[in-house]
Amino acid sequence: MASSWFPQWRKKSAVSDGGIIAPDETLPFGQTAILGLQHAVAMFGATVLMPLLMGLDPNLAILVSGIGTLLFFFVTGGRVPSYLGSSAAFVGVVIAVTGFNGQGLNPHLSVALGGIIACGALYTLVGLIVVKVGTRWIERLMPPVVTGAVVMAIGLNLAPIAVHSVAASGFDSWIAVMTVLVIGLVAAFTSGMVQRLLILVGLIVAWALYALLTNVMGFGKPVDFSGVAQAAWFGLPQTTAPVFDIQAMVMIAPVAIILVAENLGHLKAVAGMTGRSLDPYMGRAFVGDGLATIISGTLGGSGVTTYAENIGVMAVTKVYSTLAFVAAAIIALVLGFSPKFGALIHAIPAPVIGGASIVVFGLIAVAGARIWVQNHVDFSQNSNLIMVATTLVLGAGDFSLNIGGFTLGGIGTATFAAILLNVLLRRRGEALTKRPARQQG
Repeated sequence: MASSWFPQWRKKSAVSDGGIIAPDETLPFGQTAILGLQHAVAMFGATVLMPLLMGLDPNLAILVSGIGTLLFFFVTGGRVPSYLGSSAAFVGVVIAVTGFNGQGLNPHLSVALGGIIACGALYTLVGLIVVKVGTRWIERLMPPVVTGAVVMAIGLNLAPIAVHSVAASGFDSWIAVMTVLVIGLVAAFTSGMVQRLLILVGLIVAWALYALLTNVMGFGKPVDFSGVAQAAWFGLPQTTAPVFDIQAMVMIAPVAIILVAENLGHLKAVAGMTGRSLDPYMGRAFVGDGLATIISGTLGGSGVTTYAENIGVMAVTKVYSTLAFVAAAIIALVLGFSPKFGALIHAIPAPVIGGASIVVFGLIAVAGARIWVQNHVDFSQNSNLIMVATTLVLGAGDFSLNIGGFTLGGIGTATFAAILLNVLLRRRGEALTKRPARQQG
C-alpha cells in the first residue's frame, strides 16, 4: 500500500511503442480531456438505456454517474481507473418492486430507491470487511460458477419484460425486430469505437429508420420532438426522495453480490493489462462503489457499477491514467444539467427501446456464460450442475417465496440459492473426496 493517499502523477507526452500510460501517469491536458470525452461516450449507451428501462430520469442518471465516478476516484486515492455508470443488475428487481410498465418515468420509483440505498450500504460493508481482512473469503463464497449463474439468471429473468414491452401492436413488434437486426449489423460489420458503441449507434440508426417509417411514410406513431424544442439548455434534473420498504430492500440488497463480482472482475482485468496488482485497493474500490450507489439512490438514480465498456477503451488506447476518468466525470456532470439532453433521450420511441432491451438483457445472460468459460468452470461436477440448474430455473421462472410479511422475488431466490447450494454441495463433495483418503490411512 502506498504511503500517500494520492499518487504523484508523472507526465508523459505520448504512449511509447508497445508501452502504456499507467494509472499514476498522465498525458497533457488536451489529450486527457479528449480521452475523458471518449470514456464519457463509451459509458453513454448503457448509462442512458438502463435508467430508461427502469423509468428513471436519464439526466439524473448521467449526473450521478459523474458524481459517483469522482467519489470513487477520491476513495481509491486516484489509483484505480474506472467509470461508474448505471448497473443493469438493478433493472429486474426495480421493475419487480415498482411494477413499472416501461413507459415514461416510474411513478413508484421511491420504493425502489430505498432498496438501492440498502444495496449500497451492504456493498460498502463488504468493502470495509475486505479492507480489514482481505479478499479470499469473497472468492470462496462467490466463485465464478456462482457469479456466472446469478448473472445469467438476471438476464433470463428480464427476458419476459423485454418481449412484453414490444407486444402492444404488430408494428411495434416489427420495429423491435428491426432494432435487434440493426444492432446486430453494427456489432458484426463495424470496428473500432463504432463497434464499442454498438448499442448507442444501433439505437440512433433504428430511431432514424423509425422516423422514416412514421413521420415520413405514415406508419405507426410519429416521433415527437416538441419536448426537445421546449426544454431549456441548462437546469436541475428531477430528484426523488427514497422510501424504505423492508420487502423492497430485501429484494434489491442482494444485487450487491453482482456488483462485487463486477468490480472484482474489473480490477483483475485492469491488473492483467497493466501488469500491476490492484488487490491492495480492492476494499477501497468496493467502498467507493457502494457509497456512490447510496448517493445515487438518495437523489433518485440507479445503483452504479464499474463499466466494461471503459475497460475496452483502455485496452485500445493503452491509457490507464485515472485523471482521464476525472475528465469523463466532469463531462457527465455538464450533460446532467441539460434538460434538452434529457428530452432528446425521452423522444426515443418505445419499440426501439424495447428492441434494444432484448439485446441488452440477452447480453447479460451471455455474460454469465462468459464468466464460466473464462474461468474454466468444471460442469462434470454434479455440485456445479445442480447449483446452476436450480439457479437458472428459479431466475427465469421468477420463483418467489413469501417470508413473513414480504416476498422474495425470482432474482433474490436465485441469488441466495446459488450461494447456499454452492456452500452446501461443495462441502459435502469435499467431505466425500477426503473420506477414502482417511480410510486408507
